[in-house]
Amino acid sequence: MGIFGKLKESLSKTKEVLSSRIETALKSFRKVDEELFEELEEILIMADIGVETSVEIIDRLRDAAKEKKITESIELKAELRTILADILTEGDNSVQLQGKPAVIMVIGVNGVGKTTSIGKMANMYKNMGKKVVIAAADTFRAAAIEQLEVWAERAEAEIIKQQEGSDPAAVIYDAIGAAKNRGADVLLCDTAGRLHNKKNLMDELKKIYRILNKELPDSSKEVLLVLDATTGQNAVEQAKQFKEAADITGIVLTKLDGTAKGGIVFAIKNEYGIPVKLIGLGEKIDDMDEFSPIDFVNAIIEPDEEIDNG
Repeated sequence: MGIFGKLKESLSKTKEVLSSRIETALKSFRKVDEELFEELEEILIMADIGVETSVEIIDRLRDAAKEKKITESIELKAELRTILADILTEGDNSVQLQGKPAVIMVIGVNGVGKTTSIGKMANMYKNMGKKVVIAAADTFRAAAIEQLEVWAERAEAEIIKQQEGSDPAAVIYDAIGAAKNRGADVLLCDTAGRLHNKKNLMDELKKIYRILNKELPDSSKEVLLVLDATTGQNAVEQAKQFKEAADITGIVLTKLDGTAKGGIVFAIKNEYGIPVKLIGLGEKIDDMDEFSPIDFVNAIIEPDEEIDNG
């Protein structure tokens, strides 16, 4: 199965709550009127796209219908897909990997799949021919280091660690040295995700930033927040909370294969301006891929013909 086929399969539950209901609404109403727009808005909200974003999408759809003099309801489908794709393609969805090593800091609360995501990312970059070093700097959560070791071994990546309770910044410092010595292309940094005390989290991350900027001034530095798609609007709230504590550059969205709440992608991007950069499509080590906005939209709303990917 190709990447797009895998994506479609993983997003089948989201597609069920979105595509079929939109199709039904467009066929039921036939003509374009306010009642149809209200029905479509409700469908988007029910698909976890969020009230604010759903209202904005329908406002844009209403304007497009007026501007293009669309009178047949079925013609709205292509317009809706275009609007959704536009939301996701604003900004940069690619992970920056400039310098040697490029730095990717990974944050997120316990249970969202942070450790497994780091393992999958290490494996993904290894398969691209890159040498990866992992810094086990989430030193406060019990068993975090051991779990990361298992994934590092599976991904054939070197892991730099200290004892549980060690200073995370010291682990990062050691990992930078190891990455330089080994000629690593990517340095993946696991960090703590304690949201109950935002000031501590912010202070810790600032300390890590300072070390990274001093030791690797020419390297790109991504800060990726791992979110669990199955938690729906709770994931949107986590994005808000973490954005207040850290300079997040992108989202890693996990567990898309087990949820109908894939619509949160639009809410996070539209309300907080954070692009999704990587997506988890299953539990296997190779079940992670770079995020394609066009493929995502085509996977959740059955196109009459696919949106032009060029």
